[in-house]
Amino acid sequence: MEKRTIVTMPGDGIGNAVLEETIRVLDAAGFDAQYVNADIGWEFWKEEGNPLPERTIELLAKHKIGLFGAITSKPKDDAAAELNDDLKDKGFVYSSPIVGLRQYFNLDICVRPCKTYEGNPLNFIRRGKNSIEEPVVDVVIFRQNTEGLYGGVEWSNPPDNVYNALKTHPKFVKNFSKTPKDEISVSTRIFTKKATGRILKAAFEYAKKYDYKSVTVCEKPNVIRETSGMMFKLAQEIQASEYPDIELWNTNIDAQMMWLTKNPENYGVIVAGNMFGDIVSDGFAGLIGGLGFACSANIGDQLAVFEPTHGSAPKYADYDVSIVNPIAMIESACMMLDHINEKTISKKIRKAISEIIKEGKVKTYDMMKMTGKANVIENGAASTTEMADAIIYKLGL
Repeated sequence: MEKRTIVTMPGDGIGNAVLEETIRVLDAAGFDAQYVNADIGWEFWKEEGNPLPERTIELLAKHKIGLFGAITSKPKDDAAAELNDDLKDKGFVYSSPIVGLRQYFNLDICVRPCKTYEGNPLNFIRRGKNSIEEPVVDVVIFRQNTEGLYGGVEWSNPPDNVYNALKTHPKFVKNFSKTPKDEISVSTRIFTKKATGRILKAAFEYAKKYDYKSVTVCEKPNVIRETSGMMFKLAQEIQASEYPDIELWNTNIDAQMMWLTKNPENYGVIVAGNMFGDIVSDGFAGLIGGLGFACSANIGDQLAVFEPTHGSAPKYADYDVSIVNPIAMIESACMMLDHINEKTISKKIRKAISEIIKEGKVKTYDMMKMTGKANVIENGAASTTEMADAIIYKLGL
């Protein structure tokens, strides 16, 4: 059988370190693939005015599977200031390349599992009546990836046709009509029935396949009545007609952020729009150890990209020895393996990770509750490479 080709996109900052160690783990686990490096990220923005070059899009279109490290994003004015001098004032506008990938390839289904590892010193605990309780968290967030507040339809000093359209809404007239147009910025939150129905179906299908008892729609329909309201209404219709044995729950995002530290073991599959899905997945990630354990998949009909949900952490990228936890990136690669039906290998890697964490002998700085400084290695923390080495050692037993 021909080797599968994986497009690797280290991106910025610590993305390089965690992706390199992840490939070592994949090799050690017996995943036989070839890797093609693709350009993405801040350096290409500065040098070319495009953080997502066309050549990278072409590679992904050809090979269909990508492993992505991390990205640096900065506000509009800061991004423009860092362009090379010969590119400044030529109309280049920065936008996140990972968001661009999701929209270009319609990677509309984002899956973010948050599951506790036994023995992780960062696991969420709560006080019981006479004891300390450590609930098992096993939540999978389905985040709509291409619409909502991340859809990119926004303006500062909106053009006349947009401004005039806004003035047809009575609440705009009441609250904003006296504000000068050049002092108004507008970001839209657009939901379509097609994409909303697709993410809901994906969430219910996952719950059915893996025997989760409930699907929770986490939005804000009591205030954001049209978009959040549409999502919950569609969820009710889909549940009633196709998944009557799976409970449908409805939570508001603000209340959910409180309840996730009150009774996180009660939740199974959670589905939300782009922004609220981003928020609630980071909240649940905090219960399982933080972003060093938070993996994700971006899935479309023809293509999928797998990435940790942590950022590029540029403050750590220049250390002589990388200190960051590679487990989120390695777990993202396991999601890739599941996606391409290499589940025996993914199961083996997850077992190795689980054993390392349970033993507690090898811990990165976050697992030792240290501040991420260069001297953590001297104080007993494992480096990025040492954590990967430990996982590789377990794979060989």
